[in-house]
Amino acid sequence: MSEVLLHVSRANCIENIHRGDIAVVDYHKKLLAYWGNPYKKTYMRSSAKPIQALSVVESGAYDAFNFTKQEVALMCASHYAETFHVEAAESALSKIGLDENALLLGKTYSLNETITRTLCRTGQEERRIFNNCSGKHAGMLAIARQNGFDIATYDQLENPVQQMMLQTVSDVSEVDSKDIGIGIDGCGVPVFELPLFNMALSFAKLAHSEVFEPKRKNAVDTIVSAMVSHPEMVAGTNGFCTELMKQTSGKIIAKLGADAVYCVGIVDKGIGLAVKIEDGNVKVLSSVVMEVLHQLDVLTDAEKKALSRFHIQENINSKNFKVGEIRPVFSLNQASAEDR
Repeated sequence: MSEVLLHVSRANCIENIHRGDIAVVDYHKKLLAYWGNPYKKTYMRSSAKPIQALSVVESGAYDAFNFTKQEVALMCASHYAETFHVEAAESALSKIGLDENALLLGKTYSLNETITRTLCRTGQEERRIFNNCSGKHAGMLAIARQNGFDIATYDQLENPVQQMMLQTVSDVSEVDSKDIGIGIDGCGVPVFELPLFNMALSFAKLAHSEVFEPKRKNAVDTIVSAMVSHPEMVAGTNGFCTELMKQTSGKIIAKLGADAVYCVGIVDKGIGLAVKIEDGNVKVLSSVVMEVLHQLDVLTDAEKKALSRFHIQENINSKNFKVGEIRPVFSLNQASAEDR
């Protein structure tokens, strides 16, 4: 059962309470710590993108189309549609002989309100390439082009592109593909339901690539290197994923999922964590993730200071006045033999 994670205060009143679940797992498949139910099943949403992107490398598309690390990082991203994101997506599509009309996703503005306002002020309309998942879809199209799969149905579960990604998620998470729940994500492609334990295990293994055979290890190293060397591509300016990887200088890989899912891999320790906030409130998510990292003692004092605004967050009104706080109130349970 989900447990209380955060209090949101206004003046001296606790106005909102958010509950959720956390799993912390190492690459040996050992549950280290948890809160709530570490085996809760939920959709991995966009936190699965770095795992799905392994198929771009393993299919031969990465080498065939000579993708840059920035383009690969965008394939792992929920990006803000900043100019450099759009240019990278256009470049990746151009390399495979396509344009944004081939993307089978909805037209949007940016995930980021400030960037959306800028786009509107400059008279720009919603575009497929502005969609935060356009990089992931460009990667799917690359796999289809390289392998001769139907690009008009690459978004369908029956298409070999999606079967390849399902099997990759199954392999890395160690959940049989028949036991992975399938839904449709916000961008229209299949999305995977897994226990939090296995999401955390997946990121622990991404953070310790030695557990994989050589071909997959090479793919994992390529994806992780792209994300940590170009964190600006994974979210955008001042985004939590971007800042968390940027400020920790390569020792953390991190990926947000819609409806308040978050996965982290701690590279120097081979530890993964997965968080789900029960009510899907993304606004409070970074506070939980930061609290877990504090409790695991993986951040230096300098890193804590640089990321402090994501930890104890200010509750701000429309006049930009602080009216309260978003504050974590949980203490991780250390896993016993009975919990594992």
